[in-house]
Amino acid sequence: MTAELVRGQNHPLPETRLEIRVSVGKPIVAGVTLSDDQGKVRGTDWVAHPGSPTLPGLEVPKQAAADHRLAVDLGAVPEAVHRVNVLLALPVGAGGPVSFGSLAAPFVAVTALDGSEVASYTITDLDAESAVVALELYRRQDAWKVRAVGQGYAGGLADMLTDQGLPQAHELAGTINEAVAQGLARSVAAPPPRPSDEARVRTTGQTAAPGPGAQ
Repeated sequence: MTAELVRGQNHPLPETRLEIRVSVGKPIVAGVTLSDDQGKVRGTDWVAHPGSPTLPGLEVPKQAAADHRLAVDLGAVPEAVHRVNVLLALPVGAGGPVSFGSLAAPFVAVTALDGSEVASYTITDLDAESAVVALELYRRQDAWKVRAVGQGYAGGLADMLTDQGLPQAHELAGTINEAVAQGLARSVAAPPPRPSDEARVRTTGQTAAPGPGAQ
């Protein structure tokens, strides 16, 4: 039976290999930060994001989307990691919503590999925030648990990463936003125009005029 969490509530994780599913209804960015026992992100190599989507035991989507699946193998994350933080953020400069308050409440679920839900959380009461820590998976006495967090940041990714102690927070936020913008450009680029069938038939059916002196 799925545990439907509310903000601050936790639930044990029966397995270490999991999937985290996110559904919002509009394209958003999903990522992960790793924290030590002091809750600090030690460097940019402790962040999985669209521009660098894999870390040991973790893989996140490369593009913004309305629905995401994040692969997690807690048995493969480094021993120094005590928390795995699941981040959601709105794309910057994409012409879409600028705050979560204008979207349907994000729904996040932790599932087993067979698709069965272990725990779920609907993130309510968001307003001006453009980035949010949705969940954290954390070690407790050699076991792992999930906690519903739902902490939002009106200052976006830069404020979120700063709050997690990352010295290069603003630089990395810019890198993530750039990677997302490039992904959006690729995903919405229209194919090059091609001539209609009639035009191609007319063109290929034409015969070149003979040149001077031709027999």
